[in-house]
Amino acid sequence: MDNKIQALLIDSHGNHKELQFNSQNKIKPSENLLWIDLDYNYELNHKWLQQQSNVDPLVIAALLAEDTRPRYFTHNDGLLLILRAVNLNVGAAPDDMVSLRIWIEEKRIITIWRRKVKAISDLKNDIMNENGPKTEGEFLAQLTKYISIRMDESINSILNQVEELEDKVFDNRDKPLRTVISELRRQIIKLRRYLSPQLNVISKLQTEGMHFLKKDEIAILRETLDILTRYVEDLDAAKERIAVTQDELDSQISSKMNKTMYLLSIVTVIFLPLSLITGLLGINVDGIPKAHHPLAFLFVCIFLILIAIIEIIFFKKKKWM
Repeated sequence: MDNKIQALLIDSHGNHKELQFNSQNKIKPSENLLWIDLDYNYELNHKWLQQQSNVDPLVIAALLAEDTRPRYFTHNDGLLLILRAVNLNVGAAPDDMVSLRIWIEEKRIITIWRRKVKAISDLKNDIMNENGPKTEGEFLAQLTKYISIRMDESINSILNQVEELEDKVFDNRDKPLRTVISELRRQIIKLRRYLSPQLNVISKLQTEGMHFLKKDEIAILRETLDILTRYVEDLDAAKERIAVTQDELDSQISSKMNKTMYLLSIVTVIFLPLSLITGLLGINVDGIPKAHHPLAFLFVCIFLILIAIIEIIFFKKKKWM
């Protein structure tokens, strides 16, 4: 694949022009909004950022960092924003969240990603249909909204699995559920790890604001914040429900084990005197009554059965069985 920078030039009416630039070309902001979308995996894109983008090295270092977490900071009238989106690529786990790094300055936006972000595709589709953002504020508001909306299916899937797990455990369906519980806990922890700081980022953006954010764009951010808050609350609730389910499962397993051990103890107690008697009768010495009688073995068996019945009746009267 040719290592190229993809860019969209958008005017104030929503009309757009798709640009294909070689990495060596220098792209300058203009009176229109310029969105440059970069693939992190191409080394030439790194070189363009470092040599031709006119972006401060501090910002470039953050955009090209190996490991990231949701955060933002302002620098020289620009905004660096790092967000996480659910991984909706084929064959990927949604909780393996993808990083999206964004640099917003006057009339220019740079996004960079390692793995494809569906929210970016949603935004591009809006632009192609002339329904996309026309300003930096609109871009930020719509992008964060799409990232949050795309999380809905994954969060609901986890909640449905938790509910199904609860039903299985509390209905006493004997199935190997520990693996399911561990996997759900892992997914919740990974999603919660990134959603919580991302929630703080959106919260600060909509409360502190930026010079390019208008009232209606802040309103969109507020709605996005509400969606993210609900997701975090749902994950917290799911985590607590899983803990209760785990406790119930442990209690059921412990109860079954106790019943099994109790039953084994009863059986042991019943057969202990019988074993003693058979052991005594098995001593190879003379003098055992009726040792040579032809029905001696039958009498011994009947005697042992009677002792066992008496023991069972005794245990039942004592309510030990």
